[in-house]
Amino acid sequence: MQAARGAAIDPAAAPEDRPTRRRTWAVFALVALTGYALDLSTKVLAVSRLEGEPDVPVVGDLLVLRLVKNPGAAFSTGTEYTVVLSTLSIVAAVVVAYLSIRLRSRLWALGLGLLMAGVLGNLTDRLFREPGPMRGHVIDFLMLPNWPVFNVADMAINGAAALILVQAFRGVRLDGTRDRDHEPGPAPGDEQEEGRA
Repeated sequence: MQAARGAAIDPAAAPEDRPTRRRTWAVFALVALTGYALDLSTKVLAVSRLEGEPDVPVVGDLLVLRLVKNPGAAFSTGTEYTVVLSTLSIVAAVVVAYLSIRLRSRLWALGLGLLMAGVLGNLTDRLFREPGPMRGHVIDFLMLPNWPVFNVADMAINGAAALILVQAFRGVRLDGTRDRDHEPGPAPGDEQEEGRA
């Protein structure tokens, strides 16, 4: 079915029906800035209130506040590679910023915004906290049972990973189109040839 002048009605085939790049980039920027600010503010509070204090139960043993200064990656792995991790974080932030220019999917904007917030949150610690630039320790303070201590940036990165996987499985690209929209269709005349067979 087609609209006037042969325009496709299918929303997937009509780019004007998808959110504009400006709107999706605004979602990306808002999520990234909000997540980044939340991560920084909670870390400042954690350091000021939990330094030298015993564990603080928030919800019994289910959620406990414990200040940990982590020199490594997730789950305190790779503690001897802090400079490498800092460099990778800088590269990741640049790549995410570059990809954000092509966004026309709100879910991708949300996912990449969360990823940027998480990467920048932990990178800020590595750049500005002790023992020095590129070697700073990341502030972790949230603890669940049988789980390593983490922070808001880690939550943002995990949320981003989940959204990116959902979009990948759905076949949705950064520009909001689906993989099937880019599959080559039959060449003109092929359908007629098949009908004769």
